[in-house]
Amino acid sequence: MSLYRKIFENNKKWVAEKKNTDSNFFEHLAKGQAPEILYIGCSDSRVTVEEMTGIKPGQMFVHRNIANLVPNNDNSSAAVVEYAVAYLNVKHIVVCGHYNCGGIKAAMKTEDMGILNPWLRNVRDVYRLHKETLDAITDQEARYKKLVELNVEEQCINVIKMAVLQKHYLEKGFPTVHGWVFDMHSGNLIDLKIDFARKLDGIREIYDLGLSGKAKK
Repeated sequence: MSLYRKIFENNKKWVAEKKNTDSNFFEHLAKGQAPEILYIGCSDSRVTVEEMTGIKPGQMFVHRNIANLVPNNDNSSAAVVEYAVAYLNVKHIVVCGHYNCGGIKAAMKTEDMGILNPWLRNVRDVYRLHKETLDAITDQEARYKKLVELNVEEQCINVIKMAVLQKHYLEKGFPTVHGWVFDMHSGNLIDLKIDFARKLDGIREIYDLGLSGKAKK
């Protein structure tokens, strides 16, 4: 049996298991969603968020793309953040990268990759912003890992720049933004514990959209 056909067999088993555990499982599932977390991760087939976090259906809103990017001009990721924050009222937004990321490594190659070029340029821009730090790392693998972490950091900052995030946070005190990395070699999730107050110190006013007054009304 091909992997494609096996999916439907697996689905039948999954449905039976869920009904056996809770006969009303799918009735509850169909009523709606109220996820607490928005997860923005990589499309890599080895990084399955539900499996590595043990999260249940309805608890996490998920968006995935190559190299877990949140570009300033990307309508797809922007729409996901807007919906998650403004309509689902998520409490946390997680940007999760992973070591051994093909997108990150591809961005570091001097190679024409067609339609991927403008997408991967976002990662190259992260390298440009942190060139001094990255170039000081002589070990190539260590440099790749550091770029994975710095890319997560910059994508988190891109989320913080968004009007919907700023307005919602001023009004309700959430969501909180977090940066994670998944280590495939150990299976561990790593919270980078990014100090955004320090990272944005001195430049916060550049991205302040002047919503503080509106939020108080």
